[in-house]
Amino acid sequence: MKIPFVKAPVIGNEEKYLLDSFRSRYHGGGGNYTKKCHQFMQEKFGIKKTLMTTSCTDALEMSAFLIDAQLGDEFIVPSYTFSSTANAFASKGMMPVFCDIRNDTLNIDENKIENLITSKTKAIIPIHYAGIPAEMDKINEIAKKYSLTVIEDAAQAVNSKYNGRYAGSLSDLGAFSFHATKSYSSGEGGALTMNDSKYFERSEFLWEKGTDRSLVVQGLKNKYSWVDYGSSFLPSDLLSALLYAQFENLELMQEKRKKLHDAYVKALRPLESYGLRMLSIPENVETNYHAFWILFKNENQRDKFLNLSLSKGVSPYIGYMSLHSSVMGKKLGGDNYDLPITDYVSSSIARLPFYLMNDEEIEYTCVNLFESARAALDI
Repeated sequence: MKIPFVKAPVIGNEEKYLLDSFRSRYHGGGGNYTKKCHQFMQEKFGIKKTLMTTSCTDALEMSAFLIDAQLGDEFIVPSYTFSSTANAFASKGMMPVFCDIRNDTLNIDENKIENLITSKTKAIIPIHYAGIPAEMDKINEIAKKYSLTVIEDAAQAVNSKYNGRYAGSLSDLGAFSFHATKSYSSGEGGALTMNDSKYFERSEFLWEKGTDRSLVVQGLKNKYSWVDYGSSFLPSDLLSALLYAQFENLELMQEKRKKLHDAYVKALRPLESYGLRMLSIPENVETNYHAFWILFKNENQRDKFLNLSLSKGVSPYIGYMSLHSSVMGKKLGGDNYDLPITDYVSSSIARLPFYLMNDEEIEYTCVNLFESARAALDI
């Protein structure tokens, strides 16, 4: 049996809605299924305004425009994240200030943020790693104290909750991902979430390639013109049709992912007494079960585990390579940072295959990953 790291989900009316969208002869952005996705996310997740985008990266880039990112501005971001979290802002001339992560959730350490704030700080960009939201109450409290904007990188946390509220609704701005590797997928895609009305009008201009076409659509003008920066951030309505079919099965898909999560916990728990660490869910979080990670004592153990698993046809993968030690990160001052937890996690973490597996796949995967981890731990 071959178990890939990820497999894009298909569970309901994807083909039906794709065909409906195709036959509509409207394949551009902003169509019927795009509007359905907007309405669903706003009503389900308690978000004030949502715009579908071609990627989470685009949603973050729109956020950079919305906060008027300027050359020399600083933003605080965990070094343990995907490049887009930093690149969307650094590409506008902002300088990343890298923060270490917590030892438990692997999210940004909220207790280390305040010491990183300077007169140039403009925003805090936490991520919700593996579908577990960061400690947003403390982060928002710090941001309010220093008049900073908080932008959630909620790429992995669609349908996750923190203290009873959904990811994407926890701060000023946020970004979702619907990439093929995510829990709910349109192949490529994302969404910008906004919870402050001051961003609403300008976001439409950015979304429409820097024009005020949205005012024409609303009947407020009879012609549009170039009024702002922007880009072609709208996804095809075909992609929104694919995503909407999965929104209809949101809870069912999450139940299936929970089944795999619980199977991993049961299979690997006996190895905790030998030093293996694995994902755990804080009491104030309801996760979407996006991913499952394990941590070894060192890189050698992790790499042995990966190789043994691959030899059995099971494909776990590494986590993020730390941004501060990357080629681009070093160009932006990464060598100035001492982030011990980030460095340890980057070298010792393994993410396990995670998708809508059937029972046979779950059993095969758990048995073989357990054996590979036990051998890597030299038990």
